[in-house]
Amino acid sequence: MPWVVLIVAGIFEMGWAIGLKYTDGFSRLWPTVWTAASMVVSLYLLGQALRTLPVGTAYAVWTGVGAVGTAVLGVVLLGEPATPARLACIGLVVAGIAGLRMVS
Repeated sequence: MPWVVLIVAGIFEMGWAIGLKYTDGFSRLWPTVWTAASMVVSLYLLGQALRTLPVGTAYAVWTGVGAVGTAVLGVVLLGEPATPARLACIGLVVAGIAGLRMVS
């Protein structure tokens, strides 16, 4: 169960990372509110997962899920380039997350 909580925490991290783009420098109220809420939920869930998971592994997976998801959403939502090199690097992060899961 802590792994599920950790993955959900990473999804909320994606939400606040992408949300930052939509806040327009924190000048738009509702995107700012949703971004702040995502930050709080993400950190709360990370804290819950850390009750049983090693901190180094959990933090690496949390940031990895957030980074990969944010990169993918950047391509899908924001029109960022999906070059082969970029996709390969995203794949390396995914491999690292899977590796940490297998050894923990």
